[in-house]
Amino acid sequence: MRILHVNKFLYRRGGAEAYMLDVAELQRAAGHDVEFFAMEHPDNVPSAYDSAFPPYMELDPPPERLGTRLRTAANVFWSPRARRSMDDVLARFRPDAVHLHNVYHQLSPSILRPVKARRIPAVMTLHDYKLACPTYQFLDHGAICEACVPRHFHHAALRRCNHGSLAASALLGAELTVHTLTRAYSPVDVFVCPSRFLLGKMVEGKVFPDRLRHLPHFAQLDRIGPADTPGRDVVVAGRLASEKGIDVAIDAIALLPDVRLTIAGDGPARAELEARATAVAPDRIEFTGRLDASTLHATIRRAAAVLVPSRWHENQPMIVLEAFACGRPVIASDLGGLPELVRDGIDGALVPHDDPAALATAIAAATGDRVRAHEMGAVGRARVLAEFSIDAHLAGLDEMYALATAHRAGQR
Repeated sequence: MRILHVNKFLYRRGGAEAYMLDVAELQRAAGHDVEFFAMEHPDNVPSAYDSAFPPYMELDPPPERLGTRLRTAANVFWSPRARRSMDDVLARFRPDAVHLHNVYHQLSPSILRPVKARRIPAVMTLHDYKLACPTYQFLDHGAICEACVPRHFHHAALRRCNHGSLAASALLGAELTVHTLTRAYSPVDVFVCPSRFLLGKMVEGKVFPDRLRHLPHFAQLDRIGPADTPGRDVVVAGRLASEKGIDVAIDAIALLPDVRLTIAGDGPARAELEARATAVAPDRIEFTGRLDASTLHATIRRAAAVLVPSRWHENQPMIVLEAFACGRPVIASDLGGLPELVRDGIDGALVPHDDPAALATAIAAATGDRVRAHEMGAVGRARVLAEFSIDAHLAGLDEMYALATAHRAGQR
């Protein structure tokens, strides 16, 4: 089968990109012919069609010149260049299925028009809540907010929930309003939801409810070995951004003078978080920056537990499955899809979000009884083996492609 994966970035920038690249590698190993479509970027992995990619477009921060800013805003709604580029790649690669990931803003749904015109089945994995929430995350100034559900996208401007900017918030609200009214994403035949929570929110948001399907992510157990002895201290890994709640983890460590925290990752909040760590828990918090997979997994195996203290509705973060694969329990916020993965008292702990004291209590339990934490991690690994295997996920994707093919055939 010839599969074209589509994402605005083609390097390991975050969870969506890591998932796409890992799936593509596995599909190639299974005998599929796989290629990519993205925008230009110096960090992109090699692609046979990168000469056809549309140019890189920076949105954060927005362009300084007014003319450039207006052209960029127009491309967020509809990008003629991205549409032409996609049509070129489709003509040259001739895929049997197009598998989309995060295409918003930089690529825009304009790329779906040539997919529809060529009658190619299209599947889209939803890595966030963008089709129901203009700012992706159901957050308003750091607090959970679902005011835009269903289809009340003007609230984005009223609340200025995109970094407090009226212009940026209004643009995102208008973008999603236009794309919803014009059914810009209608060429997608199947929307894959990694968590049941996300699927439920898409139903509430009236996002093509008849085309939504649940398919969990996977963990590569063949590449991730389990810890063989109890670990010490705790680790948090991911993008260093406000929604990840890493500041909560830092404040929790401040309440535990005998516990150390390792923070793996990078992002816009790093300088602020480093200053906070120095102020409240000097010499007990280490920032490693981004780590390659093997180094990250070794770091996790040395820890007693992995923290996921998010303050937003996480979908199905890969770090939870990787932690379980390493044989380590997960202490997570009780938000979004996290309770589907972490079973309180069995393979980890669930705590209220934005509550350093509650998080500290759970950390103290894991680090205070390291043998018990090790046993809980083993339970987590057994669950990943049973429910989140590579083979089950690839078979599920084949089913999604078949459903998309059947749906596309019915649209003729």
